[in-house]
Amino acid sequence: MDGKTQRGPVLVAGAGDVGQRLARRLAHEGREVLTLRRRETAPSPGIRALRADLATGEGLERLPRALGALVFCAAPDRRDEAAYRALYLDGLRRLLDATDAARVVFVSSTAVYAEDAGEWVDETTPPRPPAFNGQVLLETETALAAHPGGITLRLSGLYGPGRESLLRRARAGEPGGQRWGNRIHVEDAAAALAHLLRLQAPQSLYLGNDDLPARDADVLAWVRASEGLPVVAPLPGPDTGRRVRNARLRASGWAPAFPDFRAGYGPLLAPGV
Repeated sequence: MDGKTQRGPVLVAGAGDVGQRLARRLAHEGREVLTLRRRETAPSPGIRALRADLATGEGLERLPRALGALVFCAAPDRRDEAAYRALYLDGLRRLLDATDAARVVFVSSTAVYAEDAGEWVDETTPPRPPAFNGQVLLETETALAAHPGGITLRLSGLYGPGRESLLRRARAGEPGGQRWGNRIHVEDAAAALAHLLRLQAPQSLYLGNDDLPARDADVLAWVRASEGLPVVAPLPGPDTGRRVRNARLRASGWAPAFPDFRAGYGPLLAPGV
């Protein structure tokens, strides 16, 4: 990280699972870290927890004006357009008005893409969000683009400890389809954010994904076989979904500790398998 971005604390706004993992990484590196959540947070070594509501602006006056960096990784409590706009678009604007950060990283989503027949997407693929969530995220990305030092990280599906719905589906014998899925382990997502804070000359957009998009049926079959369960025949049909390239993020020096679903789900399999 250059000298400009070293001065001042890092604020992790919306410190849920990924944000807390990021905060612990930064504190371990010796950075001054502030976390921001709507609810009270248990104290952690080297991390100062603040309470504020990004959707309303309540509590933002407690923030220091000068920040070394701002990471916005909040998630809405409700899945509707009003909640998304209040949190993402309005919340980020409030934070940018309330602080001066040399670097701002916004966690967005690959939901901004419309491809749904197995196509590959990367940072050059035009976003055409088909639903309100992707539309609001894209508007927020556009608002950030006017801010010097703004970076967007579009993450694919998060998984890891506590995010094991796919394992439950596999164990229940749910047949998988031919939909291409993309995922990134929560630890790799946190590592990617820490990496973007350290980059000397980052680009404005990156996609966060592991190295191996995989069809739903293949992942479910692998889980069942790995746990000694009979494999369920997949559902027939054409390819759907999309495949996400992580080449730009990898070229910048980041590498996933869990490069594919086998590496990530392996430690989460039932004991004794």
